[in-house]
Amino acid sequence: MAASSIKTSCVERFLRYVTFDTQSDEESSTYPSTEKQWVLLRRLVEELRELGLDDAAIDEHGYVMATIPATIDNANVPVIGFIAHVDTSPEMSGADVKALIHENYQGEDLVLPDDPSQVIRRSENPHLDEQIGNDIITASGTTLLGADNKAGVAEIVAAAEYLLAHPEIPHGPIRIGFTPDEEVGRGTEHFDVEKFGAKYAYTVDGETLGEIEMETFSADSMTVVFQGFNTHPGYAKDKLVNAIKVAADFLERLPKDTLSPETTDGYDGYVHPYVVQGGTDKMSVKFLIRDFKTPGLKEKEARVEKLAHETVADYPKSSVEIEIEESYRNMKEVLEGHPEVIENAREAIRRAGLEVRMHPIRGGTDGSRLCFMGLPTPNLFAGEHNFHSRLEWISTHDMHKAVEVIVNLCQVWAEES
Repeated sequence: MAASSIKTSCVERFLRYVTFDTQSDEESSTYPSTEKQWVLLRRLVEELRELGLDDAAIDEHGYVMATIPATIDNANVPVIGFIAHVDTSPEMSGADVKALIHENYQGEDLVLPDDPSQVIRRSENPHLDEQIGNDIITASGTTLLGADNKAGVAEIVAAAEYLLAHPEIPHGPIRIGFTPDEEVGRGTEHFDVEKFGAKYAYTVDGETLGEIEMETFSADSMTVVFQGFNTHPGYAKDKLVNAIKVAADFLERLPKDTLSPETTDGYDGYVHPYVVQGGTDKMSVKFLIRDFKTPGLKEKEARVEKLAHETVADYPKSSVEIEIEESYRNMKEVLEGHPEVIENAREAIRRAGLEVRMHPIRGGTDGSRLCFMGLPTPNLFAGEHNFHSRLEWISTHDMHKAVEVIVNLCQVWAEES
């Protein structure tokens, strides 16, 4: 596997960034959702200014933005942007992360020392087959690593540093953006596309070396609320309607061998009950509804709604209310109208000596919403693996290659405009 043609500070920066606890909180009503995200965001402003990006700034919502000035005088070159998020998943602790470098990986299983039951097995991580001879970074076994998405942050800052040190590289104006709260679905809630000022952008938040992602799920959230009737259980005959049992019956009617995350892959969508809460009087069931084709959401929602109404029909005096909220839409619907955004990324990856890999994201990114906010934004690989897990890992080789692709991409846009 070819080494990167450029050497940068991305690994050193990454090892520093993961020491910041930036876990977001989906139950919070503040923005960012946690105070601790501000610490790294403010530090990034300082680092960008130290590099010479004098306009680096942070706004009242925690968004960090800066500009790498153009090195050529060509008004036809569009402003492009690179975006990453600083927060880590609420699903796993990001406090006191101890990053470990496993040098010269030779195919062994990686036992994480602070909890030896946590083992990154090659048999379960096929992408490790491509990493023989490379250095692998993991956490120590009790926390996630934070490669999602501090790897992308480090790679973007390192690319900025490299471009500033090499003004002979031709490129147009480049915008940098770092965001909070992507992991709780709020990363673009206050993002000002006009202020950011890019015509096209790329999130650097993907997995496999050489990957471009231009397809995501379309997504809705659905809440099904069952109303029962509570009374003293000692005097409940012919009066009590137990909403817990109604909800349990409803969940039992969901398909067993299809339409769930555990039974689908590829381009299959799903309905996923993920929160059940309440009591005898009222129970709510929250669903994630996912499909790569937006009309498919309505079909799945209609199926769930039909099952809910069939259930309450068997429980006289019970009732059901259903609320549906749009989450995001498949970025492909926008990106198909801007083929140059993808083709230029493909060329940048080829110039780095990599195979171009394109796969749909069985999820969403900030780019999903940014596309529909007027900023076409596919997702580039950062090298992250096993997101949100104590078994998270990343290769230093892949990080350097990500920086190389960012630098190449800036040049490709200048050449093709």
